[in-house]
Formats: sequence, C-alpha cells, structure tokens
Amino acid sequence: MSLPTWNDPDLRAGTRIRTALWLASEVGLGNVFTKEQHRAAFAGITQADRRLRDLREYGWVIHTSNEDLTLRPDEQRLIRIGSPVWERGVRPNTGKRVLTSKLRRRIFAESDYQCCVCGIAGGESYPDASHMTAVLAVCRKTLQSANSEAETHFVVQCKRCRAGDPPDAADVSRLIARINALAPDERGLFLKWATEGRRSLLDGLWAAFRLLPKAAQRDIREQIRQE
Repeated sequence: MSLPTWNDPDLRAGTRIRTALWLASEVGLGNVFTKEQHRAAFAGITQADRRLRDLREYGWVIHTSNEDLTLRPDEQRLIRIGSPVWERGVRPNTGKRVLTSKLRRRIFAESDYQCCVCGIAGGESYPDASHMTAVLAVCRKTLQSANSEAETHFVVQCKRCRAGDPPDAADVSRLIARINALAPDERGLFLKWATEGRRSLLDGLWAAFRLLPKAAQRDIREQIRQE
C-alpha cells in the first residue's frame, strides 16, 4: 500500500501527518536526518519541530544525540515507525506515563542516583576515561510483558550507557526463560542479586571493560594473566 505524498498540495493533513509521511518516505527507517533538513521541508511552519516531537505519542521513536552518541547535535535518527497517523481514527497512546518533576525525583531516588547499567553516579568520572563525568537522565523503557502487552517504564541511565542501548523492547518472558535455564547454583546467585541488589566495584570494572574495544580487552586479559 503506497503512502500519501507528504508535500501533495491537495493532501488535507496537518504538519504532524505530513512530517510522519516525510520521515517514512524521504528519510526511511534507521536513517539520519538533520534539523535543518526537516525545517527546510516545512519552511515557514513555526511549529514543525513540535509536531515532530508529537509523533512520539503515537509510538514513533526518534533518537537525538542524547540517546545516540554517534549523532551530531543537529542530527536525529528514525528508529521506529509508529502508528500510521495519516489513517483515519488513529489516536495517541493514552496509556503513556507522563514524566512529571515529582516522578523524576522519585525515580532518581529509587536508583540511588546511579546508572542502572554501570552503577556510576552523576558527576563521577569514568574509571577508563577520567576526563569524562557521568550525566544521568531518566529514560523510557518499553517492556514486552509476560502477557505480551507493551509497557512503558522509567530507568536512570548515564549518557554513555544510553548510547549503546538497543531500541527494541525487552521481552520479559524470554528473559525469564533464560534465567530458568541456568544451572541451579547460578539461578540462586541471580536471585540473590535480584533481591539484594548488585552494585560493587567489580560491577563497575566489568562495565568499564565491556565498553572497551576488543583489542584493548585482549591487552588487559594478557596483562592480568602475567600478574
């Protein structure tokens, strides 16, 4: 089924719909576009940037340099094409949780003001890059629950870990199946971590090691063996 032409003068549609069509037909899934390209396509429309952001309420995922460190500040990447807003009757996801200031503070407090991936605290220097300090943010995470429904949750991540995060939803049922497939002693250890938490110096070192290039990881392994 062909899409309507985004710049067809006879198309009776607003900027949000035209922007969605422009992204789907001119940019394409997984590709990068710049703010200037979008503004040029919708020249003279003052709310064009806002209509682009509105698409997130319809399941569209568009990453900026905050989520993807490979992007320049003026670039964005189309990660997921959501609901076809150009079709009649399509409505926004009303179940989407709103991130209020109060909720943001509570999420930071629940995470002990640390990244849920590497455990670094906001303002701390990275062990492998002392010139860099961690910047934390509350991020939305889509989870595929055990009953196959998509649910949105919030977690705290540092900018570096957020950049390597996969865009696909995490599948809870698949994760449970993998945990149950562990040997009994490993499963017991995982349950202990899940119950008591697991943020230690060793975890931070492991996270820092995994972020290194393969060549650097190999050199570290060889040097450790020589000790």
